[in-house]
Amino acid sequence: MNLRAPVTLAVVGIVFAALLMSAQQAGSPGLLTPEEVKKALPESVFFRGEKAPVQLRNAAGARFADGKLLLITLVDNSGYSTAIQEKYQGYLITEVKLTIGDRDLPPGAYGCGVVNGKFLVMDVAANEVFSVDAPPDAQLKRPRPLMLSADGDAYRLHLGRNMVRIAAAH
Repeated sequence: MNLRAPVTLAVVGIVFAALLMSAQQAGSPGLLTPEEVKKALPESVFFRGEKAPVQLRNAAGARFADGKLLLITLVDNSGYSTAIQEKYQGYLITEVKLTIGDRDLPPGAYGCGVVNGKFLVMDVAANEVFSVDAPPDAQLKRPRPLMLSADGDAYRLHLGRNMVRIAAAH
């Protein structure tokens, strides 16, 4: 009796199943794990002529259906002027066109922050791209400096108690 064919077939089946499961986990849409965020996010980011270290403890990300990423992190903005520090609290990197609130944002890298109840998005030269309402979320029991959570086919970004909805633009 020749056992090589059934054994080979079984091994191929196991390897194929493992590869398929690995590919599904690595590329499935949804929130990124802290390890995935750490792997994808640079240690420092460029904004308004300087590099700022990222705060990995205050970073999050998501993968969209096409496998493209959204990353957001708070930054150490201590080397910037007070005027920029007020607005530049975080850094957003997106590989997809986003809808934030009621505004569209093309793929790219941006500075961001919450000022007076508005989520402000700036280009890397610190020019305002747009701002949208970011009201306090009264239902949030324990706010953290930065939090990203799933909200149907979109995400809820909390910076402290303030919240804005982010989705892939259609």
